Amino acid sequence: MAKSIKKWLGLAATAAAAGTLVYQNRRQIIARLLKLSPPQTQFSTEPNIQITMPDGVILVADLYRPTGLGPAPTVLIRTPYGRKSLNQFFATLFAERGFNVLCQDVRGRFASEGHFEPYVNEAADGEATLAWIAEQSWSNGRTGMWGQSYVGFVQWAAASTGTPHLQALLPAITQANLGGPNDQGFMWLDRTLRWILLLEAMMDDSLPPWEKMGLSYYAPMQNERIAPGQTQLPLATADEAVLGHPQDFYQKWAQHYEPNDPYWQAVDLRRKVPKIGVPIHLVAGWYDIFLQGQLADYAALRAAGHDPHLTIGPWTHMAFPGMLAAVREGLAWFTAKLQGETRAIRPSPVQIYLQGADKWLNYESWPPPSQETPFYLQSLGQLATTLPATDSPPDHYRYDPAEPTPNLGGALLSIEAGPVDNRPLEARPDVLTYTTEPLTKPLTVIGHVRLRLYVRSSLEYTDFYGRLCDVAGDGRSLNVCDGLFRVQPGRGEPQPDGSLLVEVDMWATAYQFQPGHRLRLQVSSGAHPRISRNLGTGNPVMHATEMRVAHQTIYHDPAHPSALFLPLL
Repeated sequence: MAKSIKKWLGLAATAAAAGTLVYQNRRQIIARLLKLSPPQTQFSTEPNIQITMPDGVILVADLYRPTGLGPAPTVLIRTPYGRKSLNQFFATLFAERGFNVLCQDVRGRFASEGHFEPYVNEAADGEATLAWIAEQSWSNGRTGMWGQSYVGFVQWAAASTGTPHLQALLPAITQANLGGPNDQGFMWLDRTLRWILLLEAMMDDSLPPWEKMGLSYYAPMQNERIAPGQTQLPLATADEAVLGHPQDFYQKWAQHYEPNDPYWQAVDLRRKVPKIGVPIHLVAGWYDIFLQGQLADYAALRAAGHDPHLTIGPWTHMAFPGMLAAVREGLAWFTAKLQGETRAIRPSPVQIYLQGADKWLNYESWPPPSQETPFYLQSLGQLATTLPATDSPPDHYRYDPAEPTPNLGGALLSIEAGPVDNRPLEARPDVLTYTTEPLTKPLTVIGHVRLRLYVRSSLEYTDFYGRLCDVAGDGRSLNVCDGLFRVQPGRGEPQPDGSLLVEVDMWATAYQFQPGHRLRLQVSSGAHPRISRNLGTGNPVMHATEMRVAHQTIYHDPAHPSALFLPLL
């Protein structure tokens, strides 16, 4: 990943310097390599443009203008990661194809004034920047926003204001409620620690360039720095364990770390999504950290009568092919919505990649029609479509938060994300596995996956985690999708015998299991440090330190038909 980014940063610098015949040839080569349409024009750059916000704070941006054109549509990129480097490269790709591009450092980052407090100022600053663009002589009055992750969230923020100066969005690998605690109250620990490290490393001029890039993108270097924070208690001090000092916005988060806290409600834009009528194309990844939320945003738009487009590829959050896909889809989307060439976009609103079969599928909407089929947990670690036997005894395991069940692969803010061999995890005594017989024909799963478990715990506060894996003939067990349910009083359905029925949202997938392969379900009580461990006390997640061991029971008999529900085609 680091080598790829260095390569493209070099191309970005070359593109910005532009003009020679060598560069002209390189532009054509880049277009072919990235499977883009040929460049239409050269461009000029106007750096360090100062844009004053309503409160007097000045934000700095660079403008890329296609040469030889009059007023043109504009693509706005607002970023906390620096308007130069990789964003500079992306900007040139749009500018070469007839779009003005304004790439802006958000408030408090790099050259922009003010204080950076994630999420808080993006709606007002985005709205003001869009109004400023509309007044410029080089703008034809049609503007779209593009970008990934936080650069995608700022699009939702600007659109949530109802601004009339926004005509198209392409938010990639992001969601409308980007920050804060999960709705169940746990913390996405690993990605939070990596993000605060990345934000600081990017602006630390005392670091040599190789170290700055390594701490921003290279997992082994990050792992060493964030390891102390992963085991730190209370979590309110994990920032200091990683950075060596408290981080002001992290400390504010620690003071407000409840899902319904007004601080987070103010920047949770989900309730505003249905009201956003701007044409939107969502680009997601099957192993992205925001897949669950992005699909919820899509569903909210559809329920409100909108017609969003959706692309889901085999990508993780840090995958460069996913970033390039967002560029390709963005060019097509803006060509149609800003330039009026409607034939630029594909006829099918939804396009998804079917993993295991290595092909793309087109649909009118998500999810496609399917037959939800239960796969029941059985005795002796079996998984089958038949109900378990009456004499199927329950399974037991012990979860100790002092030695938490680890996470392997999956949806991470790291190049270590994605499908990995889970056999080391499945060998642990605190992980149960249930496996089918080898398949005799392909099995295609497309849609949302859920797990219904009948459980009992020695504690009122605990977690149950499920993961679906594809077991190859050589024994490799590759993770497909997963999810966690946090138990506390009032959550789950109490049963007459004292057990509890819980339903785990295992997110979504499009995956074809091949003949000779087996499906495997893991059941455990954690995925540390991806998800903050449940200490078993019910004390506030950011301030708890006491730990309790949980003794867990998983039932699978006709009275307690625990099952994995798969949407089969």
